Amino acid sequence: MLFTEKSVIPAINNMKDYEQLLEMPIRSVVVLDSHVAQIAEMVRMAKRHRKHLFLHADLIQGLKNDLCAAEFICQNVRPDGIISTRSVMLDVAKRRGIVTVLRIFLLDSRSMETSYRQLEQVRPDMVEVLPGLIPSMISELHRRTGIPVIAGGLIRTRGEAEDAFSAGAVAISTSNKELWDFT
Repeated sequence: MLFTEKSVIPAINNMKDYEQLLEMPIRSVVVLDSHVAQIAEMVRMAKRHRKHLFLHADLIQGLKNDLCAAEFICQNVRPDGIISTRSVMLDVAKRRGIVTVLRIFLLDSRSMETSYRQLEQVRPDMVEVLPGLIPSMISELHRRTGIPVIAGGLIRTRGEAEDAFSAGAVAISTSNKELWDFT
């Protein structure tokens, strides 16, 4: 796995935060909003700084979310991990040896059942659940699937992060800079 248990994975939305983050003593980073012209250089920068980069493929400006985009990212950009809500993106990444993270949203019972079916079909390396504020759902998700859970979205305090860890999350992803140094 690219991070230790109970890791906080910083999630960034801009290049300024990314450059600052590269100098911090963290192992992994999630790149949320990005541009197709930046992603290859971001991966090179991460590798130079010995960081593991998880690229949120659904949020890359200038790329469609289709098979061609998946092939482009996997062949030309080669991040350490790909996060997506799309099965096709994760299927290609998995075949190319890239760590896969299926992002799911806890909206209601129906969305959960749809997510369970998608998890069975894709069998990603990890699942990121948003919002990550529902400990009972984190526990259930891990218990039912056996897939490591990353809690993301709306985690704003150390107590909320600890609740996610106590429920079985192996990591949290957050854009809240105040939590980036939480261990």
